Amino acid sequence: MTNRVVLTGVGVISPIGSGKDVFWEALLAGKNGIGRITRFDPADCASQIAGEVKDFDPTAFIDRKEAKRMDRYTQFAVAASKMAVEDAGLDLAAEDRDRIGTYIGSGVGGIDTLHEQYKKLFDKGPHFISPFFIPMMIGNMAAGQTAIVLDVHGPSSDIVTACATGTNCIGEAFRILQHGEADVMIAGGTEAAISAAPVAGFCSMKALCTNRNDDPEHASRPFDKERSGFVMGEGAGVVVLETLEHAKKRGAHIYAEVAGYGRNSDAYHVTSPAPHGVYQSKCMSLAIADAGLTPDDIDYVNAHGTSTHMNDLGETEACKEVFGARAKDVPISSVKSMTGHMLGAAGGIECIATALSVENDMIPPTINYETPDLEEGLDLDYVPNKSRSHTVRAAISNNFGFGGHNACLVLKKFTE
Repeated sequence: MTNRVVLTGVGVISPIGSGKDVFWEALLAGKNGIGRITRFDPADCASQIAGEVKDFDPTAFIDRKEAKRMDRYTQFAVAASKMAVEDAGLDLAAEDRDRIGTYIGSGVGGIDTLHEQYKKLFDKGPHFISPFFIPMMIGNMAAGQTAIVLDVHGPSSDIVTACATGTNCIGEAFRILQHGEADVMIAGGTEAAISAAPVAGFCSMKALCTNRNDDPEHASRPFDKERSGFVMGEGAGVVVLETLEHAKKRGAHIYAEVAGYGRNSDAYHVTSPAPHGVYQSKCMSLAIADAGLTPDDIDYVNAHGTSTHMNDLGETEACKEVFGARAKDVPISSVKSMTGHMLGAAGGIECIATALSVENDMIPPTINYETPDLEEGLDLDYVPNKSRSHTVRAAISNNFGFGGHNACLVLKKFTE
């Protein structure tokens, strides 16, 4: 027998607002979070736009001295985790801290710190490197520092699967709870990679949108015929998961039940998905079967929806394979149309959006959807431009990462 697992708290740091209520209201309003990059001068970059987190003050969540010893991606994670714990009404002092764990990952870790310290190395020499360089940079510190700050001692780790990172971290935390290895898991993804080298690198591989530097509000346009590449975003999405028994014992508010998890590999190419979304569809089917459901039970797909040609086509084909004749009746939308692509944080943010859709029977829109790409067969219901009231019994959240990593979660309404 395995434990049932429920989602009881959410924490959000995002380009369209931080905190659950601000984030959810912005999603439903179709708020754009994309603008010209301010974290560095992007004048020499082919893509000069991103979804930046504005007005983030780490000292609102972390001691000033400790905050200086964390990269921005870790600051985001700790802040979102504290938000999630508070939202869950979880009194850590009354809990068995050995039964609470942290699984929070990042796609690239402390890239800002890496850049700053290498500059010191080349400009001034090795003796000027910070003693905190390594612990600020390495990718496990989101989970590690969150555990330290919250003083929790259960399973703590991070999973790095590029843009599937957040979903894999939540999925593996779900498994830990199912198997009784913890009572509570704080899980999700975080990213702060809007700096010169990552932007230049994505530009070099022709992945970013480069033709809307003067029109950033319309740059991220998943499934639209005029899409031309993704837009980088940053932030963190962290959830509190609990065994149902633990949540009920303390009278927790339950947003949704985490019912299923699937993961597999394209094993095809380092950046391109396998043709026709074949393994993406298999991953979705694995998650649905793991939930004990059928495709007919799914009322909404929170898409990976990156605004790139290969992803949007492959994900559409995957949905057609999974849902068959019903595919055009299942609403699909992409949060990335508003936030940009938050890389390792995407899965955490999008799991939260999915949970709120399940709880509220509301589906956020895909903004900037203006011209259907019917020639390519992108003819599904992408919830264009306006949020929609729609009964959501169960929903699936998709994330697919470079390297062929696929991960999907199924969330459903909680019932006794």
